[in-house]
Amino acid sequence: MSLSAATRAEIETARERYPQARSAILPALWAVQHEVGHLSPDGMEEVARILHVTASEVEAVSTFYSMYFQKPHGRHEVIVCINVSCALRGADDIVAHLERSLGCESGSTTADGEFTWSSTVECLGACGGAPAMQLDHRFVENLTPESVDATLAAARASSPHATTGPGDAVGAEPAAASSGERRRGAPAGGRTRPRRRTKPEASDG
Repeated sequence: MSLSAATRAEIETARERYPQARSAILPALWAVQHEVGHLSPDGMEEVARILHVTASEVEAVSTFYSMYFQKPHGRHEVIVCINVSCALRGADDIVAHLERSLGCESGSTTADGEFTWSSTVECLGACGGAPAMQLDHRFVENLTPESVDATLAAARASSPHATTGPGDAVGAEPAAASSGERRRGAPAGGRTRPRRRTKPEASDG
């Protein structure tokens, strides 16, 4: 595949930021995923060529972190916590509701390509707001079927094909659908895209 000039420039900039090129693999993969939507073998090979590292190094990083996708995902990602605190407060009911409302099982993508969702995460670290989920890496806590529906509706409204009103920016993060929603801080210099994950910190070495 051929990455855009802007993405290649972003990867080159990341390479110059670190004393060792392999430290730039994380932001480089993020740049590719931002453009393409997932990490294809060709995309990872191009990252390896630009950074002058081996393809196996790039693949190892891409498969270690759950926020990197090896196949196309929906525009938005929903992750439901099923650990003990959330389970005791109704996580199973939320999972069942999502299966009905989205029309697909956990680990699948909706027919319209809007949502990829899963309920295999053991803990999101939001036990005080159980049951909880993440939508595009933003916490939504104290879930009810109604608050889940409102949150998903707000996410759909942020899609490019949705009708926007004055002052609404296409692709902007949706407003909180309920008082149970809070955001996780994004890393400095992170790129904004509704369904993308927060980047892990890169380290030299």
